[in-house]
Amino acid sequence: MQTITVEELKSKLDAGEDLNLVDVREPHENAEFNIGGILLPLGKVMTMQVDEIEEMKTSPVYVYCRSGNRSGQACLILETMGFQPINVTGGMLAWQERIAR
Repeated sequence: MQTITVEELKSKLDAGEDLNLVDVREPHENAEFNIGGILLPLGKVMTMQVDEIEEMKTSPVYVYCRSGNRSGQACLILETMGFQPINVTGGMLAWQERIAR
């Protein structure tokens, strides 16, 4: 599984790169803090209900959650479905700790 640090992701966003961001947290977590990704809770990924990101199959998809655990699970599932997922290590906890000070 490919991974990216929050610092590397922030650099890509700051450079204006057009990235596919997918948040696999729950809606209440997304409402508290979000970096602009499409909300697709892990439960939906696990049941393969991924219609809203189907068009992203041809390019990298940056997957994040709270700590990097759920996004890692989601990446494994998305890989089997033909996506090119990249897990954001440390998730939003790392983002808030290192970037959103």
